[in-house]
Amino acid sequence: MNKNEKYLRLSGLEPLVVTPESNFINVGERTNVAGSRKFLRLIKEEKYDEALAIARQQVEGGAQIIDINMDDGLLDGKVAMVRFMNLIAAEPDIARVPIMIDSSKWEIIEAGLQVAQGKCVVNSISLKEGEEQFIHHAKLIKRYGAAVVVMAFDEVGQADNYNRRIEICKRSYDILVNMVKFPPEDIIFDLNIFPVATGMDEHKRNAIDFIEATKWVRENLPYVSVSGGVSNVSFSFRGNDKVREAMHSVFLYYAIQAGMNIGIVNPTMLEVYDEIPKDLLEHVEDVILDRREDATERLLAFAETVVGAARENKVDLSWREKPLQERITHALVKGIDEFVVEDIEEARKLANKPIEVIEGNLMIGMNVVGDLFGSGKMFLPQVVKSARVMKRAVAYLLPYIEADKGEVSKANGKILLATVKGDVHDIGKNIVGVVLGCNNYDIVDLGVMVSPEKIIETAKAENVDVIGLSGLITPSLDEMAYLASEMERQNFTIPLLIGGATTSKAHTAVKIDTQYSNAVVHVHDASRAVTVVGDLLNNRINQKYIGDIKADYIKVREGFLNRSSSKEYVSLTEARENKFKIDWNSTEIQQPNFEGIQVYEDFDLSKLVDYIDWTPFFRTWELAGKYPAILNDKVVGKEATNLFTDAKLLLAKVLNENLLTAKAVFGIFPANSNVDDIEIYGDNKREIVTSTVRTLRQQLKKKEGTPSIALADFIAPKETNIEDHIGAFCVSTGFGTAELAAEFEKHHDDYNSIMIKALADRLAEAFAEYLHEKVRKEYWGYAVNEKYTNEDLIKESYKGIRPAPGYPACPDHLEKLTIWNLLSVKETIGVELTDSLAMWPAASVSGYYFANEQAKYFGVGKITMEQVEDFANRKKMEISEAKKWLNPNLAE
Repeated sequence: MNKNEKYLRLSGLEPLVVTPESNFINVGERTNVAGSRKFLRLIKEEKYDEALAIARQQVEGGAQIIDINMDDGLLDGKVAMVRFMNLIAAEPDIARVPIMIDSSKWEIIEAGLQVAQGKCVVNSISLKEGEEQFIHHAKLIKRYGAAVVVMAFDEVGQADNYNRRIEICKRSYDILVNMVKFPPEDIIFDLNIFPVATGMDEHKRNAIDFIEATKWVRENLPYVSVSGGVSNVSFSFRGNDKVREAMHSVFLYYAIQAGMNIGIVNPTMLEVYDEIPKDLLEHVEDVILDRREDATERLLAFAETVVGAARENKVDLSWREKPLQERITHALVKGIDEFVVEDIEEARKLANKPIEVIEGNLMIGMNVVGDLFGSGKMFLPQVVKSARVMKRAVAYLLPYIEADKGEVSKANGKILLATVKGDVHDIGKNIVGVVLGCNNYDIVDLGVMVSPEKIIETAKAENVDVIGLSGLITPSLDEMAYLASEMERQNFTIPLLIGGATTSKAHTAVKIDTQYSNAVVHVHDASRAVTVVGDLLNNRINQKYIGDIKADYIKVREGFLNRSSSKEYVSLTEARENKFKIDWNSTEIQQPNFEGIQVYEDFDLSKLVDYIDWTPFFRTWELAGKYPAILNDKVVGKEATNLFTDAKLLLAKVLNENLLTAKAVFGIFPANSNVDDIEIYGDNKREIVTSTVRTLRQQLKKKEGTPSIALADFIAPKETNIEDHIGAFCVSTGFGTAELAAEFEKHHDDYNSIMIKALADRLAEAFAEYLHEKVRKEYWGYAVNEKYTNEDLIKESYKGIRPAPGYPACPDHLEKLTIWNLLSVKETIGVELTDSLAMWPAASVSGYYFANEQAKYFGVGKITMEQVEDFANRKKMEISEAKKWLNPNLAE
């Protein structure tokens, strides 16, 4: 879809773009006090929860816009409108669709506009009070950024025939577009739908005049939409829903062909056009199209023979009629928590003790979930939703269990989970906890940055059966090895699970398994956790299972060590002589448009949405595939689509309510390389070195002609006297994430707790991508004419690189300290470093900018002790300290 095309664009938490290819846009009418007695009663009685349920039912029933009207003599319409819209804003499943603020009183409309999320529609304005007020209201609506419904009404009165309709619409259009400069695509004309078959001759053409006027408006007033309240057309047949359904469907069939693309209609009061009985269809079409003089009389007579009530086209709730256990199991499998309290209360009353509901009803359901997940028929996001239902059910039962002086049912085992000291990443750990919890394991989650002392102490106090460790950054591997040695020293006998992005089976076998004589198991993903823990704790098979794991890890260790010893490495001197060579006389060196430090405070997150790389998001939830193809995948496509929908809903809520804060700092500085160091200067003469970036060089022996690269190779050497530069940055979108996640967890909602962290991570990477583009095109300006799609950006097709400390080209996290000192990161934007140099908030990204056209990403790989000693000398630190930070990259 071309973004420059003039389409009506609306939004709730999700966008709604009305194109010529769009199907008819249905506006839900049941949240209108003038059109629904039930809704009016609920608002008067301040039963807003039940009123919200009506709005939710409309969305579930297919409404793409919700019409909200509070015009009633016994209501304070302004207060009711604001309160109801604020409540809707807190309900993502309702707020995902745009709102139509419907009132005849301007003060109510404006009150609604002031609290509306997204881009809404005002219903309505007209020329009824003259041009001055019409223009005034239109300007305000334009300022609020809303679209508008314009009634075919002027100073003389309501348009009730073809000529009056087109006359008023043409006049209104010219004023709005030419005088107010109102976007024509944001104009929706309501051409007044009046009843037919009233018995009065002047009403015979009410429907056909609307249809023909619609055709004229769409052909002569560019880019506008046409709407109307469809139920009006059948007003004469109140009480005969069968006839009314047919009349609505016939009217829409012809009106849509003429160009009507939006309408207020109750979806439950529509019949499928092709399914209208032929005799009823003929009589209705005669009336709607004014085909016979006696059309009204014939339909009135025929209606007496038509019996039937309207059908409710709503969410399938047939499962609610099944036996209790089937309902509970269905709710758990489908992740539906709407009825869980109701069903659990019913189960509690039938049970002898409330604990039996957990041990019986809930565990039966969760066993089904476990079986489905284990067999690949359910996916991780679904399991996390199931856990949400389970937790809410248990939370409801706990007071009854305590009052009964009963004990919570015996779990399959107790598992301690922790992200190790210095590390702040816990999404994977949380997912494992949820999955194990769904399989009746008691989880003790110590959170992030947990010291080994705290882990050991808690494991003893809680008498846990398993300890699970998680880590993302490389220093966490040493923490895990140390903890394993402590468990050995203190004579632990329980299994130790290892997981996280930097962990691997090989590292576990080589570095951790050797420290602990009992079971050490690397768990690659959450789906394996249940099977691994089950086998470890199964008394009948665990000794053989543990023995098999130990034997397997010995083979992995021997194979790894043999591979390592077979590789050849060159001396550091040889590697430096074989450096990546750039012809500095011919290579392009762009002098930056900006030097110094720039800070972004409270950055607009909405600017980052188009830069999001969604593929890693699905990987977080263990759904394999590349976005957007994953949405159509035969195996995971359906669940990926559901997950993506939920993610967009939460993302829209974050954006609309400013729930996360984004900050960034970056700088561009004069620099030159000096062997493997990059010197950053504080003066134009390049005599004062303010910071030094220590880079590492590849030492694995290469084939002839293949260079041994270090990042310093991409910066002009000092001896060339060429003025070169380097950049550094840190971005974060994580401020507020921990608080949001905690709030979700407080309401037993692990699904959204994990979701918000995953989204914050995606936004942080998007921010890094966005800022890098700004640097390339504006601040440094070495790629001013660059034009790439988001897919091109994800593939890193652009000139220049932004390597990050801790990653393959710069594997030592210590360089983060250089960036933090250079940019005063903590002081300027508040992002901190832990003892292990993990960034906090976790949704943060930092790194360097290299602009040279030949700069490329690479991996340093294994390095020798010679380079470790050299690195320690350059860093002015102990060799043992340098070895600790470079440990995963050592060749020996």
